[in-house]
Amino acid sequence: LSALKMLDVGKWPIFSLCSQEELKLIRQACVFGSAGNEVLYATENDEVFVLGMNCSGCLGTGDMQSTIEPRRLDSLCGKKIACLSYGSGPHVVLATEEGEVYTWGHNAYSQLGNGTTNHGFVPCQVSTNLVNKKVIEVACGSHHSMVLTSDGEVYTWGYNNSGQVGSGSTANQPIPRRVTSCLQNKIVVNIACGQMCSMAVVENGEVYVWGYNGNGQLGLGSSGNQPTPCRIAALQGTRVQRVACGYAHTLVLTDEGQIYAWGANSYGQLGTGNKSNQSYPTTVVVDKDRVTEIAACHSAHTSAAKTQSGRVYMWGQCRGQSVILPHLTHFACTDDVFACFATPAVMWRLLSVEPDDHLTVAQSLKKEFDNPETADLKFLVDGKYIHVHKVLLKIRCEHFRSILNNDDEIIEMSEFSYPVYRAFLEYLYTDNIRLPPEDAIGLLDLATLYRENRLKKLCQQTIKQGICEENAIALLSAAVKYEAQDLEEFCFRFCINHLTVVTQTQGFAEMDHDLLKNFISKASRVGAFRN
Repeated sequence: LSALKMLDVGKWPIFSLCSQEELKLIRQACVFGSAGNEVLYATENDEVFVLGMNCSGCLGTGDMQSTIEPRRLDSLCGKKIACLSYGSGPHVVLATEEGEVYTWGHNAYSQLGNGTTNHGFVPCQVSTNLVNKKVIEVACGSHHSMVLTSDGEVYTWGYNNSGQVGSGSTANQPIPRRVTSCLQNKIVVNIACGQMCSMAVVENGEVYVWGYNGNGQLGLGSSGNQPTPCRIAALQGTRVQRVACGYAHTLVLTDEGQIYAWGANSYGQLGTGNKSNQSYPTTVVVDKDRVTEIAACHSAHTSAAKTQSGRVYMWGQCRGQSVILPHLTHFACTDDVFACFATPAVMWRLLSVEPDDHLTVAQSLKKEFDNPETADLKFLVDGKYIHVHKVLLKIRCEHFRSILNNDDEIIEMSEFSYPVYRAFLEYLYTDNIRLPPEDAIGLLDLATLYRENRLKKLCQQTIKQGICEENAIALLSAAVKYEAQDLEEFCFRFCINHLTVVTQTQGFAEMDHDLLKNFISKASRVGAFRN
């Protein structure tokens, strides 16, 4: 889910039918449909409303009447929505936070999973073969459906003309069926659907694909359809974290923040600088920054990505034009790319919106950090001042409670660098840290010294996001030094997964003798040196 403040939902034209008062209450929303003319949204008190054309009964109101007034879906009110996806009919698949699955809308190909081909005019729970299963992710192709359970199993149903259900045949699948074959003993962590194909990322970073392959969207180096899951061999040695599917193209994001793309490319949606289809995974170069999010939608030929520094790029179809290389936008989130550039203007995921009607206490405090007009204390670090408030420091930090005096006006700090100490003080005002992974090691040192355990966890998170083959050993050493066990395990696993390259880096060559001995011993125990 995307959490956004100051979200301008007006960027999606359908919301112009809602009043300002109604828009303020929206906490979750998904715009869908062949022209972006349907929307489902949930309000702050968990009421669910729909609005729009209602093609094939996809609004779930019990009829096929279009509506320019929001209509409430009583059967979903009070159920917290976890995720939602939609097909081309459209049909809708929704999972609640409890893990229940509801479907409604177009059903000519059994994509609602209820055993019939009658359109569904109201949300109905899908329970066949899903009893006692908690669904945590849903995905829809044009006319097929797929869900992922909390125990890593995948179930599919619906249209199967190209093998997109993964059952080994091309007969439509009327009820949920577990996808087995070579996924039988695998734990799946992420799923996605193109128009007529399906993808699954498993725990060890492998990608399995099945279904239609006429544009090379399965990444297997061929164009033949695949009726059962098949591993993408070309990604051997690459650990994939997320997969996203466009109409007929595919994007994946690796654990090192790199993007690979393949499939249809007539609009430049692969970002390779040309319009040639690719049947093998191809690297997409997005700035020099690490990518943290990829976005695509099966109804569009558009791709988007967000980097660690918050930059948002798009490529592919852009309001009728073809953008063949990643283009830096002025947006703060990938969702805006689909609102403003994609055809139709839909949402690629369920959007979560935070209220923004007034400044909370936390927001007010954030604004006062390093404000010389209201501050009563200055820290002098590396010749630069940082302006703070004694009372807030004492409230937020045990260390300052014990050392600050009322008559202090300037405190010199030489133990830590300016970026590190500024990030620490800003954290006391915001609960967040903003600094690159390399500086986060210094902040981890400070957090350990000041016994700020939550800050330690945030530093570890930042370091994890910044790990790469070149710095993996340095980060592992820091984790050991500061007794950050979770981070140590993460860095160790990363080193093992990228062992060949890591052992050729400067960091490995300069590794502390005792740490090297422990590393080799532990690597041996987990079987890293087996032939």
